[in-house]
Amino acid sequence: MSNTSISKATMPKTILITGANAGIGLTTAELLVKEGHNVIIACRNLDKAQQAQAHLKSFGTGQVDLIQLDLNSLTKVNHAANEVLSKYEHIDVLINNAGLISMHLDATEDGFEKHFGVNYLGHFLWTLKLLPLLKNAEQGRIIHLSSIAHWGGSIQPEKFRAEKIQRYIMFPSYGNSKLQNLLFSNLLAKQLAGSNVTSNALHPGVVDSELYRQLPKLQYMFVSMALIPPSKPANQIRKMALDADWAHKNGQYASVQTPALSSAKSKDMQLAQKLYDLSYELVKQYL
Repeated sequence: MSNTSISKATMPKTILITGANAGIGLTTAELLVKEGHNVIIACRNLDKAQQAQAHLKSFGTGQVDLIQLDLNSLTKVNHAANEVLSKYEHIDVLINNAGLISMHLDATEDGFEKHFGVNYLGHFLWTLKLLPLLKNAEQGRIIHLSSIAHWGGSIQPEKFRAEKIQRYIMFPSYGNSKLQNLLFSNLLAKQLAGSNVTSNALHPGVVDSELYRQLPKLQYMFVSMALIPPSKPANQIRKMALDADWAHKNGQYASVQTPALSSAKSKDMQLAQKLYDLSYELVKQYL
């Protein structure tokens, strides 16, 4: 192997992770920083993000940058994305990791139901804004965190806005957002086919993180029996981000804890296009 090939193979990647101040995101960032990659952590809580940044910098290898990203507001998502666009010439990997489970009906600053607004629509705008930087990379990769919960999801435009919801049930609402994540990943993969950018999704498993610790005690008791450490999905995300095996995989759905089986709805490209068109209308003023 030539010296040129060696340097090319070991060249640090620029990797942007949303929600990287704890859980899966932080553990993934640790793996990548230890390998010498340049990691940008995009987080809502600036204090926690700065603590995470200091922790990651303690490894003394890869560069660690910080962007304040609040997915609860499309205006703030737009601002954060513009900051990234102004600071970086390219992004090699975009990991859309941030997410929440809301026990009660709640609205984003724009009036959207919280799961739809934070888990999906904020990332939708974020990803479309940052696509030019991924296209500037030699080979860009987008990784969306979905969930096995997408099997229980559906696309209900009449429930996108919190004020329109008369009866709120947490698990179906969360499942809706994870189906939305997967449909977006699959349609994006179709749009990007033949380009230098790929789009893939992942079910990370039921991970011991803040996401599930906020559940009621009885629910958490049952869920905790299946919990896995964040290192397991972090290792899978690292493979999807960097391994040669994933260089040309596009539109794939991986799973850490269960067989990688996606629902028929998630493969319905007409449904995916409908969701994309509706979502685009909601964010087009920022694009």
